[in-house]
Amino acid sequence: MVKGAVRKVLGAKWTASVHVSGSHERLTVQFNRKPTDEELKEIERLANEKIRENAPVEVYTLSQEEAEKRFGDEIYDLFPIPEHIKTLNILVIEGWNVNACNKEHTQTTGEIGSIKLGKPRFRQAKQLLELPFDVE
Repeated sequence: MVKGAVRKVLGAKWTASVHVSGSHERLTVQFNRKPTDEELKEIERLANEKIRENAPVEVYTLSQEEAEKRFGDEIYDLFPIPEHIKTLNILVIEGWNVNACNKEHTQTTGEIGSIKLGKPRFRQAKQLLELPFDVE
């Protein structure tokens, strides 16, 4: 949810990392500045709005070649997929987010609960924005 909202509000396309520890999570994206308070509020608002929509989460299992043909580079993050992986699970929330992922996911966005953003950290030298959040 947060990645889709970050793309819509900030235009940040590339994820550098995702860290999950229980209900505490952190999304790190490639970006060139610290977001404003208004932007952060909008990211949180949009993420929670998408959760309330209870939109379906579609999972497609495709060859890497077919996934790239169908979705382009939208499926990738900054961290590479190991060469030995030939089949990808592509998660799609229509009009929101497309991503290759090897983790379990909910069937709908409404199963998530609400999102509460924490204080972001901008690492200027690496052009990375860390967005911590809790799933409540």
